[in-house]
This record gives sequence, structure tokens and C-alpha cells, in this order.
Amino acid sequence: MELGIGMFGDLSFDPNTGKYRDAGAKLREIIEQVKLMDEVGIDVFAMGEHHREDYAVSSPEMILAAAASITKNIKLASGVTVLSSSEPVKVYEDYATLDLLSDGRAEIMVGRGSFIESFPLYGYSLNDYEQLFDEKLDLLLKINSETNVTWSGELRAPMKNQTVYPRAKNNGKLPIWRAVGGTPQSVLSAAQLGMPLVVAIIGGMPSQFKNLVDFYKQEYIKAGHKKEDMQIAIHSHTFVSENKEVIEGYFEDYKSQMDRIGKSRGWAAYTKMQYDGGRSREGALFIGTPDEVANKIKDMKEIFGITRFIGHMDVGDPSHDVMMNSIELFGKKVAPLVR
Repeated sequence: MELGIGMFGDLSFDPNTGKYRDAGAKLREIIEQVKLMDEVGIDVFAMGEHHREDYAVSSPEMILAAAASITKNIKLASGVTVLSSSEPVKVYEDYATLDLLSDGRAEIMVGRGSFIESFPLYGYSLNDYEQLFDEKLDLLLKINSETNVTWSGELRAPMKNQTVYPRAKNNGKLPIWRAVGGTPQSVLSAAQLGMPLVVAIIGGMPSQFKNLVDFYKQEYIKAGHKKEDMQIAIHSHTFVSENKEVIEGYFEDYKSQMDRIGKSRGWAAYTKMQYDGGRSREGALFIGTPDEVANKIKDMKEIFGITRFIGHMDVGDPSHDVMMNSIELFGKKVAPLVR
């Protein structure tokens, strides 16, 4: 099983100044953090895409390219590419370039995204939300598998015997994962297409998602794909410390970000009871000591048969030194325990 770390580039808010912290400083910290991930043996780094004031990263490709120049082994993935509001040709070109730059370490995780800011920003209508994703995924997969592309849809101009350059290292093909939040139709589509699946589990109890993953496995085999090729990942909020006070204190960082997001979505204020419940053995927060986090990851392997776990580690923008410690513990203590 592969172990990875994901980030969104969260920016903390200073109530005294009324401003979010400097995005440039955050970006430079992320590069340092990815370098450490590579050094401690983390398998995958996934960088998210947002177009909001409270996130520093709107272009994961730029961060991943910078990371490629200072790492040797870690896989570099989007987490996720909001494909509905992206151009599939450019997505492939960017990640094929990253793949060549990193000597074959690039991956794409595509999803609809849980934020919608990119739609009006890039001139897309939310009325086409479903169709945009379906068409663009169809085109991206075609570009990934065929040298000369002929394709037509309703929302994008057709392609006629056109080749997209450069081509990725492995015969032009990139690993493309389908990221889902729990919608059966999305899971069904991923299974029928034979795509690796990433399930974001950030609340409730992970065991509640077992039927969904079993559904994916069933439909994957029914569609004629080989069982040995099946890949399933979970992406969940994660934070590791050996200091109980640091773990307790992280609640404030975590709450601040959850409340900012929740304010625009009508959620009630995030509570300590939710935090503690999420941290329990049955909960969806992989926040705790190395032993606690490792045991919960092992539970995921037993429940779902996952081939990859990605710990989303910068929720609420913990300080750089705390993040570096969490990454080091994840690589040097959690990973050996799981493996």
C-alpha cells in the first residue's frame, strides 16, 4: 500500500490585521515540505486546486513542477484537477511536461471539485456542471490513450486527427485517477472506465463508505477489467504529533478552516465534540500519535482493501515547524508501522 500526503495550501486568517497570511511564504514552505516528504520515503504528494482568498494554490502544476526539481522518488499528483472548468488538452500537456521533467512521476486526479469558484472565473455555466465533466473526461482519456485524436462533443470544439505534445514517458500515458466524494454515479462511471478510484472521506465514519467501495469493485469486474489492476485510495484529513497538547491545540487551526468553509455552506460552527469524535478509532479524522494514525490506516486496509492512503495534512494552516514534524513522523513512524 502506498502512503501519501495531500495539501490545499490553506492560508490562516489574522483577526488583528483582517488579512490572510502571505501566499508566497506559504508556497515556499510547501516546497520545503515536499522535499522532506521525499527524504522520509512518502510515496505520493497530491496538490489541490482552489480559486479563493483562503488558499494559496490555484495552479497545482506550478507547485508540482517546482517540487519535481528538488525530489527524486515521490510521485507528484494533482489532488484534484477540477476538470469541469479546465481544458483537457492543456491538462494533458502540463502533466506530460511534468512527467518528463520528473522522469515519470506525474499523476492526475480528476474530480468535479467541491468548490465552484472556477466556473464563473473561467466562463463556464453551472447549468452544464455534469455535462462539462463527462465530456472533458472523455476527451482527456482519449488524449491519454491515443496519439492522433479525433473527438467531438457539445460544449467544446471538435478535434480532427490532432496530436497533443509532448507525450508522457510511459508510451504517452499518464495515471489518471477519478476522485469522488461519495456519489454512486461517479463511482459507477469510474468502475466502468477502469479508472483508479480516490474516495474523499472527511466526516462521519469511514465504514459508512464500505458499500460504495464494494459497489465500485463489483462494477469494475463486471465491466471486464482485471482485478489485479484495481486501485483504490482514501483521502482523509490527517495530522501527526507525539505531543498530546499539540494534538489538542490543533483543534483551533482545524476549527478555523472548517468554520470559514461552513459559513458559506450553512454549516453549524465546528465543535470539540466533532473533533474528538472524528479522532476516535471509528472516526474519519486521522489525527493523533503515530500509533493512533497507523492503526486507523490499517483499519482502512482491512475494511476497503485500499492500495493507497493519502493524508490531507495542512487543514487550517498549521505552522511550518509543526507541519514538518507531522510529515517526518508520518514518514518515519506511521509508514513503517503500516507497512
